[in-house]
Amino acid sequence: MEHDMSDYSEVLVTEEQIATRLDEMAAQIRADYEGKDLLLVGVLKGAVMVMADLARRMPTNVQMDWMAVSSYGSGTVSSGVVRILKDLDTDLTDRHVLIVEDIIDSGVTLSWLLGNLRTRGAASVEIATLLRKPDALRVEVPVRYVGFDMPTKFLVGYGLDFAEDYRTLPFIAALKPEVYGDR
Repeated sequence: MEHDMSDYSEVLVTEEQIATRLDEMAAQIRADYEGKDLLLVGVLKGAVMVMADLARRMPTNVQMDWMAVSSYGSGTVSSGVVRILKDLDTDLTDRHVLIVEDIIDSGVTLSWLLGNLRTRGAASVEIATLLRKPDALRVEVPVRYVGFDMPTKFLVGYGLDFAEDYRTLPFIAALKPEVYGDR
């Protein structure tokens, strides 16, 4: 579906900037985990694009797995109560786990996820995210790899959605308030 550019107030990160930053992040991750048994864990659905593009920049022995979690709360506000909708298929014992996220907003769900995975016997659990909204953080989450810090705007594209639309945009844009304001 073709999206009208009038839906966005601005493009914050271009397709080229995403590719360049993922190259840099992947190089750092490869160096840090050299000789280690690395498992990338993607959080559905938002992380699909980041995970695919980051994984393609990794050595062939790096494995991938997926989780889907849901946090209860009133719509956009997370209560911190998290439910696992799809768990990992992989045993984490002695594995080096890198959680791959598209964006860190409040950090509430991610903080819970980090705690949960750390109880499963992994050698290490770290986080890589393409985007982070520092001003939106409600809990301190240690993030090892960050692509870009973002303003607290409603962001869409490259996996980020509004009502399941806009995920397939190749860039990150700020959605105009009039687009999401009436829903």
